[in-house]
Amino acid sequence: MWGSRLRGTYTHRMSGIDASRVRTRHFAQAKAEGLKISALTSYDALTAAIFDEAGIDLLLVGDSAANVVLGRETTLSVTIEEMITMARSVAEATRRAFVVVDLPFGSYETSAAQAVDTAVRFMKESGVAGVKLEGGVEVAPSIRRIVDAGIPVCAHIGFTPQSEHSLGGPVIQGRGAAAEKLLADALAVQEAGAFAVVIEMTPAAIAAQVTAELNIPVIGIGAGAGTDGQILVWQDAFGLNRGHKARFVRAYATLGEQLVAAARQYHEDVIGGQFPSAAESYEDN
Repeated sequence: MWGSRLRGTYTHRMSGIDASRVRTRHFAQAKAEGLKISALTSYDALTAAIFDEAGIDLLLVGDSAANVVLGRETTLSVTIEEMITMARSVAEATRRAFVVVDLPFGSYETSAAQAVDTAVRFMKESGVAGVKLEGGVEVAPSIRRIVDAGIPVCAHIGFTPQSEHSLGGPVIQGRGAAAEKLLADALAVQEAGAFAVVIEMTPAAIAAQVTAELNIPVIGIGAGAGTDGQILVWQDAFGLNRGHKARFVRAYATLGEQLVAAARQYHEDVIGGQFPSAAESYEDN
């Protein structure tokens, strides 16, 4: 299969977490030893294998695929079936990284039983190592039920994109009195059994305080340098998205510009008759 071929193509490197296959216990160990955790999104086999080779510890098949893969305005419309297809391709292409998938909007909010059913389906049909769901105190019972079913859960607090309409858009969370709620959410998901928590778009000082209070790793996105790890959407991190760039994004490459230049050169070579050349053509014998 495509994923199997990719697995044979790359020799992955170790990062701060020294493990041939990253497990939940390695995240707990990283927290205890002060090792930083690297995480990126991935939605396909090719990027998953590349990031795995690079030593990324955690790959998230995020519902952000609705934006950066499917071209939709929000994450709300992405379906379980669409997420399973992408999650399976990522899981099959990795050898070391811990692969987590987002439970999409509408697939876990009704009840803890619904959340467990959705999580079980993802584990059976995609082969991921864990699931992620958004929310704090209000979803803690669902996290507990999923964990009790033997499925690792990564929580997500702070700005939660699935709730962007009720939050008033991409607004920084945890400022002022709201810091108490953020800490309460963090403690609730830890008590429920989450192995880690993503904290998004919060003041750096508050995120650092939450990180110090928790026994589980805190992975930040737009939450400053005081967390236990960092995650970015890979198209943002490597310059494939060429529109608005959030303040918390650092572009490590300019793939969008490079791809436009390469596509333009290909176009010119085709219409000008320079491609294919004799070297790229077959002979009779």
